[in-house]
Amino acid sequence: MMNMESRNQYLEELRIEYLKTKSKKEKGLLLNEAERRTKLNRKYLMEKLKPKSNLDKLPSERKKRKQYYDNYVKAALACCWRIFDHPCGQRLEPLLKDEVEKLRGLGELECSDRVAEKLKKISFRTIDEKLKHAKEVERMKHKYKVKANPLLYKQIPIKVFSEQNRDALGNMQIDLVEHCGASAAGEYVNTLDATDIYSGWTEQIAVMGKSQENTKAGLETERTDCPFSWREIHSDGGTNFICSHLFCYAGKTSLAFSRSRPYKKNDNCLVEQKNNTHVRRLVGYLRYDTVEERKILNDLYRNELRFFKNFFQPQIKLVSKERAGGKIHRVYDKPQTPYHRLLSSKEFPEEKKLELTKIYNSLNPAELKRRIDKKLALLYKAYEAKRNSNSQNSNVEIEKKIKTRLVRKYIAHQEPVSVR
Repeated sequence: MMNMESRNQYLEELRIEYLKTKSKKEKGLLLNEAERRTKLNRKYLMEKLKPKSNLDKLPSERKKRKQYYDNYVKAALACCWRIFDHPCGQRLEPLLKDEVEKLRGLGELECSDRVAEKLKKISFRTIDEKLKHAKEVERMKHKYKVKANPLLYKQIPIKVFSEQNRDALGNMQIDLVEHCGASAAGEYVNTLDATDIYSGWTEQIAVMGKSQENTKAGLETERTDCPFSWREIHSDGGTNFICSHLFCYAGKTSLAFSRSRPYKKNDNCLVEQKNNTHVRRLVGYLRYDTVEERKILNDLYRNELRFFKNFFQPQIKLVSKERAGGKIHRVYDKPQTPYHRLLSSKEFPEEKKLELTKIYNSLNPAELKRRIDKKLALLYKAYEAKRNSNSQNSNVEIEKKIKTRLVRKYIAHQEPVSVR
């Protein structure tokens, strides 16, 4: 099969003969042969064989198609994409419609009115296409950048994900994320993660260790900070959750309590998802085991992360799932932030909606993102300082041990003194 260069060379030679021929029959025969050899459409060949066709022009000389979403739109789109923490096109599309004017008013996005209108109209498929270069740049940046009581178990019912109520507000999935690094020895910081099944609203708090008392205290703090009341908590089968402290707490506060099946993470899939997107991607897999690191984490969770994730990160919710032969067809709803899902909920009180709207109007997503990055840098700085101090202490201990051994060897090799 001919490539484009050889095909154009063939058509250039054919055009000389085609233009010299005056008989329609002979021209038809030439077109038949060209159609058979090049596999091109007959009408297209007739246009190519005209005296003033673009066969003689180089590819650089040909007129390029004018782009509607030009480089100005690409630059503004990439800026918004970085501000909202690199979401996909489906999640970024509703954000652009609502937040472009707000970002321009706050001075975080500099673009013309025409570019702003284009950003509001752009589809999610075009977003993914226009962000290919920006995604590749980000990927290259990070490419080289430096894991009970059996009687009590019987009293707490098991629920799979399909049995959990996804239409009512206040059904929470809870889980602990360990920050132990490469070793689980000793006491270290854990992030207690709670996610609402209906709205996707999340709360995080850092607790020291995995004790039952600390877990219960962290859960009480999250329940107080949450803008809506809780109905049920659903956890995995860990002993830090399946304990008398939490069981009695759920009974006193009229909270329903259920658990997942052993070794079945899909029963707790929503909070497992948030463990990755809201904790692991930000905090990483390093070991945090000091009070200072726990304070930095709690400051990050309470003052920046909960507002950024709940107010400016749309989530795609699964509506239905059907199996057709060997394939599963999933249907998703329109991407919405947890804040917008709460506003559309009939169970959520109007007074609380006004409070959340007031908080939303006072927030700057770009400033929140900058503060999150600063807190993460501060956390890593504390980790490095701790590691350097530990290495210095270990070097001092090693030197002491070496000196002690040398002194013992020296004493052992001394000749005994004879007494006369």
